Amino acid sequence: MQQKPTACLALADGTIFYGHGFGAVGEVVAELVFNTAMTGYQEIMTDPSYAAQVVTFTFPHIGNTGVTPLDDESADPVAAGIVVKWNPTEPSNWRSVSDLANWMERRGRIGIGGIDTRRLTRAIRQQGSPHVVLAHHPEGRFDIEAMIARARAWPGLVGMDLAREVSCTQSYRWHEGAWSWPDRFNDARPEHPFRVVAIDYGAKRNILRSLAESGADVTVLPATATAEEILAHDPEGVFLSNGPGDPEATGEYAVPMIRSLLVRDMPIFGVCLGHQMLALALGGQTVKMSHGHHGANHPVRDVETGKVEITSMNHGFAVDAQTLPEGVMETHVSLFDGSNCGLRVKDKPVFSVQYHPEASPGPQDSAYLFQRFAQAMQDRRGR
Repeated sequence: MQQKPTACLALADGTIFYGHGFGAVGEVVAELVFNTAMTGYQEIMTDPSYAAQVVTFTFPHIGNTGVTPLDDESADPVAAGIVVKWNPTEPSNWRSVSDLANWMERRGRIGIGGIDTRRLTRAIRQQGSPHVVLAHHPEGRFDIEAMIARARAWPGLVGMDLAREVSCTQSYRWHEGAWSWPDRFNDARPEHPFRVVAIDYGAKRNILRSLAESGADVTVLPATATAEEILAHDPEGVFLSNGPGDPEATGEYAVPMIRSLLVRDMPIFGVCLGHQMLALALGGQTVKMSHGHHGANHPVRDVETGKVEITSMNHGFAVDAQTLPEGVMETHVSLFDGSNCGLRVKDKPVFSVQYHPEASPGPQDSAYLFQRFAQAMQDRRGR
């Protein structure tokens, strides 16, 4: 006897997917994206860059290693929900302290299993990231017409400032470094640390760990911090973090701050949304992508060296390289679609990349960028 569906995914075009619900009970409206990573579902769920998005995992084995607090990239899951092919099974991993379904239920996040994720992913690639409503009801009661109407009425991410919503509300210090065997994080407190202010547009914990590991004493400030508030900490470098939403909306308050810093001879390093913020501050423009880049296997070419890196990405907006002004060099491009993945300012210690050099999850090909940032601060000290 076929089991009655307990979850439903309704796309704005009227397409309906029925499946088995797990996690929290309820309904959420969001943008639907797909992620091609084979590991790191917990890190993806807790990555603030996924705010207002439901994530379809193309890899079928989701939940099989359970969850552990050590893998959280933020205090709570931020992704609105997940779509998987196979229902999460009982975890089998020595680090697991809970199974995925119970963890999601406690954290108020909805999941749907039993979905043809290949078909769904093809639809996203062909038509772009749709607006959807994801619902989980134990008795299988769904108002399909109302769900479709709600998906169609949702305004989407364009024009939406989400960085303010996921950012910290007050400043704090960060000293935790990289993870080491068997199950702990280093206390990274170098003898002569670089004073770094990290602007939190939705920063992942492993970004802060990577900064600390490279020799930084990190002070984290909210996304709305002004140049005066940043300079009050006497930083030797400023880091612009990853984050969600439309960069132009966040740029309303972030761009004036960054422009005030650019007139100073200070190293600035941006990642993901921070890369887009820097591009806007320099005079470039950003565009909404069809389905974005979400995964841990994205090849990127260094334009200046020819080196190819396999990177971790999560972004639905991109910098339009054609709009970068004179003196701003494009440094990296995606080998998937040729889109911009990095820039630097000529004769200034200012650079950024679209991808995530801290990984978590993903390859560590780009970890050297944190050392490049540290070297820029060291060079400034030596003057």
